[in-house]
Amino acid sequence: MKIFINDIPVELISKKKLKNWDKYDVIKKGDDKMLIQTNLEGKILFVDISKSDLKKFLGLMQEKKFKKAEFVTIAVDDYEEDKKLIKDYFTIVRASGGLVAKNKKILMIYRLKKWDLPKGKLEDGEGSKEGAVREVEEECNIKVALNSKICATWHTYTRNKKQILKKTNWYLMECLDDSNMGPQIEEDIEKVVWKDEKEVRKALKNSYPSIKQVINKFRKKISSTVKS
Repeated sequence: MKIFINDIPVELISKKKLKNWDKYDVIKKGDDKMLIQTNLEGKILFVDISKSDLKKFLGLMQEKKFKKAEFVTIAVDDYEEDKKLIKDYFTIVRASGGLVAKNKKILMIYRLKKWDLPKGKLEDGEGSKEGAVREVEEECNIKVALNSKICATWHTYTRNKKQILKKTNWYLMECLDDSNMGPQIEEDIEKVVWKDEKEVRKALKNSYPSIKQVINKFRKKISSTVKS
């Protein structure tokens, strides 16, 4: 499970799957009395972290205390139990979005001074696929056809003093009609733009890590399809 807390990737894994210890700048083990330190820098690994320390870490991350962390890996024995602990720590919000492709270009939106992909919170009783299509069509004023699922992303934010963990399911989509394409202004979207590969790479320099993850997953999906 990988989540983005204040745009820093935090990945929970089973200790059995832990590899490449050499890639980490800092390794902290459960018997370390100073396990949770906010001055840690670079690539950080926690091993055998207690549940109380895991909660403490989540709180400090939400408070933006780990400013110098590049990414954090947490290797645990009870993966499913600790995954549940993380989910229970937050209020879960479910959303869906789409990566719309056409003529080797990707549709991106410019919202809140960042390049993004169209997405939004699911309505009550709404399915993930149905919500993805609705959000893309509303935010970009286009018509799309749903293709396959790309991936799911998790990221956190605070709203009304609540700690929110948003799960977004992402789908590949085909554009059926973009003749009336335009931004949904009431959702703070300023631009809707088709971007080629070079333009996408430039846009990702001013985007979110979770969006980079979606586009990288899409690229791998396309690459594997071509090879097969």
